Amino acid sequence: MMNEQVRKIMTLDPIVVSPGDNVKDVSNMMLEKRMQQFPVVEDGKLVGLITSYDLWRNLRDSDDGESKSVADVMTTTIIKITPLDKVGTAAELFMDKRFKSLPVVNLRNELKGVITAFDVIKYSLRKEYDEPILYREVIEGQNQPSA
Repeated sequence: MMNEQVRKIMTLDPIVVSPGDNVKDVSNMMLEKRMQQFPVVEDGKLVGLITSYDLWRNLRDSDDGESKSVADVMTTTIIKITPLDKVGTAAELFMDKRFKSLPVVNLRNELKGVITAFDVIKYSLRKEYDEPILYREVIEGQNQPSA
């Protein structure tokens, strides 16, 4: 099960930002999309990641979010994975490094997708159970469960 390739379960065409994007706009986009990080891409190549932690760490003591760009606050030392790597490798990275998602790049460092810890959990559960066990209504997009 964990020997499948990452490309089978990764999210294709993730939301990305560029180094020149305004930090305040990216922060608002994170809130709107309910996401905690975005790959930073320039000319199709992965150049960094920007996370909610990066924003908090760099802007907590200042109001200059209007003047800062993604390049000013992004993380450039990135753990990444390739589409041919195994799902088990991604799972180990999530466990050992406490990542929530990893960019998936080819050998030219072009972003091909992202894989999240949730993708691995969902994949593992689907291998074991064909149908949702709990909260079928939510998972299948039907009615919300009653409280």
